[in-house]
Amino acid sequence: MRCESMRVLQLVPSAGSTAYRGQVRALRRRGVDCATLAVPGSHVPGEQTRSVLDYLRHLGQTVRASLREFDLVHANQGVVAPTALAAVGLPTVVSLWGTDLYGPLGPVSRGCARVADAVVVMSRRMAADLGGDCRVIPHGVDTEQFRPLDRRLARRELGWDDGRLHVLYPYDTARPVKNFPRAERIVGSVADRISGEIALNVVTGVPHERMPAYMNAADALLLTSAHEGSPNAVKEALACNLPVVSTPVGDVPERLAGVRPSATAATDEGLVASDPRSVGEVLKDPPQRRLRGPSGRSEAPACV
Repeated sequence: MRCESMRVLQLVPSAGSTAYRGQVRALRRRGVDCATLAVPGSHVPGEQTRSVLDYLRHLGQTVRASLREFDLVHANQGVVAPTALAAVGLPTVVSLWGTDLYGPLGPVSRGCARVADAVVVMSRRMAADLGGDCRVIPHGVDTEQFRPLDRRLARRELGWDDGRLHVLYPYDTARPVKNFPRAERIVGSVADRISGEIALNVVTGVPHERMPAYMNAADALLLTSAHEGSPNAVKEALACNLPVVSTPVGDVPERLAGVRPSATAATDEGLVASDPRSVGEVLKDPPQRRLRGPSGRSEAPACV
């Protein structure tokens, strides 16, 4: 589907977001002209690095830009939703990604969603928790980039020890919502129960195009978040045939339904060994890790 001649003013906390850049590429392929306005200042995920003045500057930039010939303004994440609503005279779309609904900004995001012209969320769970009229459009995955590769070659490229079992943790360890201490605890407990040396590989700050090598070099992806929307890492892992063990957050239970070996569990014991598809069980026979069941491939979002 093409959306010819549509001009969208895109508001985003950071223009460097991989998910956002993918969204813009998908929209441009469909004929949508996108102009990006990011909040001034440096952005560190999970940290308050912008000042009130930075957001006021962004507000002024948005109001001035909205006087030009745009068809709508799109707020990517709840933190910029109030600014989008200040663009008087333009229809407003608000996309909530996860933390903006469940974290400290939840009340702001919910309030903005009630008055926006359209609302997009990442999963059916988010839609149910938000209530009201909204559309579920999760971020897509580039399945030409994220695909199964030879594991030994991937490990050789990264310098990973082929004699160890590797659990991938592709998140910032300083973000409380990701709960890295729990990931450490889970992997430590698994190491006490099975033979073989296990490495917990924390991978952050690498170029996104390098992530397929890490996905293919690992034996399992571990997600211990308190809440999520539709985590891209899970979809990317499934596209690479990498088993996933996760807390039951966002749309992860739906993504892993019927996929073996992979699982969700709410408790530490479930994540460690009590479930037949837990971290411990997935790591017992890593050469047989090829996934069975639905793939993690998903289409890029259409026009909003």
